[in-house]
Amino acid sequence: MTATIPTQNLPEIIYPDSDGKPMSDNTKQFQLIVKIQGGIDALFKDNENVFVAGDLLWYPVEGDNKTRQAPDKMVVFGRPKGDRGSYQQWLEDNIAPQVVFEIISPGNRMTAMFKLFKFYENYGVEECYFYDLKDNELIGWVRSDGQLNYIESMEGWVSPRLQIRFQTASGDLEIYRPDGQKFLSYVELSRQQESAQRQMELTQQQMEQERQDKELAQQKADRLSDKLREMGINPEEI
Repeated sequence: MTATIPTQNLPEIIYPDSDGKPMSDNTKQFQLIVKIQGGIDALFKDNENVFVAGDLLWYPVEGDNKTRQAPDKMVVFGRPKGDRGSYQQWLEDNIAPQVVFEIISPGNRMTAMFKLFKFYENYGVEECYFYDLKDNELIGWVRSDGQLNYIESMEGWVSPRLQIRFQTASGDLEIYRPDGQKFLSYVELSRQQESAQRQMELTQQQMEQERQDKELAQQKADRLSDKLREMGINPEEI
């Protein structure tokens, strides 16, 4: 009689969607994260294969739910847009995020920031940007020869992947699109749209006024012609 070996049922591995940590420590940090998200989303709105996310847990190793990070902002080229509870790399053609951003607030410890950097270096990030809100300092690394190498000067630096340009000379981090337009907050965008709307309305009013002025001038000219004809004078011969 042959003995039956019981099948061992391995427990299902759960990859949580949250690490229990807040997205930001203060309003300024949150506003900048949202501005970067909106700016990059808008930049690649017509490219269905650029996935942009903020504070989304990234699991690079299948079967390991402890190795994970949630970048303040990450951009993945080659993956479709869409909602995800987490970014499980083995389900995404094993494509690692190419670009990540971290906004450093006073509550962030340098030890934690170093661990973040090493995680991104170990798991294939191509461009890594850390911005210190307090000191208005942008630090960046770009991958070459298998590792992330420090960028000597970030002022005016253009991201190889995103083609966006960074400036901090004004006292805040400013990011510019390839066409020269600056990343704006929702409030700034709203004000810009309101200003454009007011300008359009003013232009329409000016055009309407010009039309009315021309119409009035034509009416005056027609009345004068009528009077001249009543006097036996042909206005076309004057």
